[in-house]
Amino acid sequence: MELTEVRTLSEQVLDEVERAVVGKREPLELVLLGFLADGHVLLEDYPGLAKTLAARSFAQVLSIRFTRIQFTPDLMPSDVTGSSIWNQRDGDFEFRPGPIFTNLLLSDEINRAPPKTQAALLEAMQERQVTIEGHTHVLEPPFLVIATQNPIEYEGTYPLPEAQLDRFLLRTAFGYPDREGEVEVLARRIERESDDVELRAVVDRETLLAIQASVESVHVAPSVQEYCVDLVAATRASQSTAVGASPRGSLALLKLARCRAALQGRDFVLPDDVKAVAVPALAHRLVLRPELWVQRVSAEDVVREVLDTVPTPRAEDAVAEARA
Repeated sequence: MELTEVRTLSEQVLDEVERAVVGKREPLELVLLGFLADGHVLLEDYPGLAKTLAARSFAQVLSIRFTRIQFTPDLMPSDVTGSSIWNQRDGDFEFRPGPIFTNLLLSDEINRAPPKTQAALLEAMQERQVTIEGHTHVLEPPFLVIATQNPIEYEGTYPLPEAQLDRFLLRTAFGYPDREGEVEVLARRIERESDDVELRAVVDRETLLAIQASVESVHVAPSVQEYCVDLVAATRASQSTAVGASPRGSLALLKLARCRAALQGRDFVLPDDVKAVAVPALAHRLVLRPELWVQRVSAEDVVREVLDTVPTPRAEDAVAEARA
């Protein structure tokens, strides 16, 4: 698939999803970048800000199977992965697949489930397979996870360990709409006379896989690759972090920057592409020094500081290397 077609289809997908999620083009684009990079997305935001609606809308527009799991303290791993049930008719155990066997899985309030259930997602998110009672079941591509968390309510929750946070390609939030956007939400609700928004399918599963494959043709100049590594290394050397980003963070920068370049209609990555995705790709991978909570320093602030201090390669050099 040509990158010009990737850009056209991506714009159509975003336009259609924005019919349901009004005025949130930038975070919606980040979610789409995560999907095109075949990665998982963590949405950390307050209740009622269209996290579930966005996930369901993307599934409709991309025409892929969608499953939602409401994570609760009593949720068992088998409730996610499925289990073997005794079939009296056949006299043998029969595997009943769980909701994880889908294309787009919404893990709603993922931090409300105990660690054992959270861990049931680890193998699936990284290996795209599930092992149950010694048998490995491969998940049909694409397998994408959108997980949600409430950033202010921690009572009765189990915070995700760093090892699981690291498996999310990016973290973003929608935030409250501005006044004009919220008025538009009300106007559209009155116009359609229903709570449900009917969205058309723009692409299908095979087309989405073809788009993911075509992104691999986007050129990344050596200077831009080194810039990705330098940014991640700077998070490890920062005085504000106890633990910096791992090489998985470097790969996240690479993949997301490639997808952003494709959405811009380019077959090469610019340093600005890396800068645009650095905060959502790296912030959730950092562990800050505990004393910094008094100073109200956030992981996002640390990444922005790194972006200001690490020398940026010249865009002209990246273009020249891409054309060479």
